[in-house]
Parts: sequence; structure tokens; C-alpha cells
Amino acid sequence: MNQHRFSPPSLPFELDATEVRFARRVASALTERSADLPTDIGERLRVARERAVQHARAARTAPVTAPGLMNLGGVLSLFGPNDHRQGGWWIKFASVLPLVALVCGLIAIQDWHASNEISAAAEVDASLLADDLPPAAYSDPGFVEFLKSPAD
Repeated sequence: MNQHRFSPPSLPFELDATEVRFARRVASALTERSADLPTDIGERLRVARERAVQHARAARTAPVTAPGLMNLGGVLSLFGPNDHRQGGWWIKFASVLPLVALVCGLIAIQDWHASNEISAAAEVDASLLADDLPPAAYSDPGFVEFLKSPAD
């Protein structure tokens, strides 16, 4: 018995080799059974095969590009072939704008965080200065918890 175990190919060249083997098996099976067909059907199949081969050759040699996109030396552009020359400074501005927005956002977050830390330290200092505590209370381990508890 001839049993074949199917294991999916993992590398691209293995996938190509698997496709080629399958195509050859199908082609040989069709060729063997084409002798039994009437002449007019055999001729139509021959013409269809020739068209398919031409179509496959054209598909292999045609460059693959997505519609509406254009590669301009490593820069992907949604503009036409000459649009990058007409508004060059707009493209530069549009490419730098996200970076500027990111830096401004990081500066704003840092400023907000620093002001929150300053206001928290000012609250602790104000509560320490407003209370009448003996000096020994400052060295007490529960003093930090006392400061964190809300004032009544």
C-alpha cells in the first residue's frame, strides 16, 4: 500500500516544490485521459492550456504593486508620479508632524507628573508644619501612615 502523509510545507521553496509536484501530477493525469476525448474537445483544451500558460508567464513577469500606491526610493507615497515635486514642503511637514506631536505630548506628560509630585510634597510639608508634633514622632514607623491618612 502506498500511503502518503501530508505535512504542510514550512518554507517558501518547499511550498513552490509542492505546488510544482501537484501541477505535474494533474497535468500527467489530464494528458493520459485526453486521448479518450473527441477531437474538438481536445483542441479546445489545448487552446485553453496555451492561454493559461501565457497568462501564468505574464503574471510571473508583471511587477506587483498595490493600486494607488507608489514607491519613491524607499518612501511610500499615495500621490501620483509627479505629485511629490509639486508640494515638497507639505510632504516634509506631514512627515515631521507626528514626531513633533509625540515630543510635545511627552513634554506635557512629564510636566504634569512633576507638578503632581510637587503638589504632593507641598501637602506633606504643609501638614507637618501645621501640626504640633513632638520631635520623637518624626522617627516613629507609623508616622508615614499617619501622613497618608485623610485629615478629619
